[in-house]
Amino acid sequence: MTISRDPIPPGTLDMVILKTLAPGREMHGFEIAEAIYQSSENVLQVEEGSLYPALQRLLVKGWVSGEWGRTQGNRRARYYSLTKAGHKQLISEVVAYRRVSGAISRILETA
Repeated sequence: MTISRDPIPPGTLDMVILKTLAPGREMHGFEIAEAIYQSSENVLQVEEGSLYPALQRLLVKGWVSGEWGRTQGNRRARYYSLTKAGHKQLISEVVAYRRVSGAISRILETA
């Protein structure tokens, strides 16, 4: 059985990134993309062209922090972690997402 890969739905990328960092992990961009892909059971794929602008946006908003370091392969990479403000934002976004997705589910059930 082939599993199709789908893009992250519009408006949810920030929430998915914040959730990926929520367990207190410090991760660089490729690790974040890979964690999202694996935790979605190989369905959601984040492209570099979406991921890095989103990470920059989250840095500017203060929801993640970033420090430069070295990967296991000795490549320079920025490692991101969730801030307190980011954790608060994640909770807010999850509540809103669940409310909206529940409403959409109710509409689809009547179709």
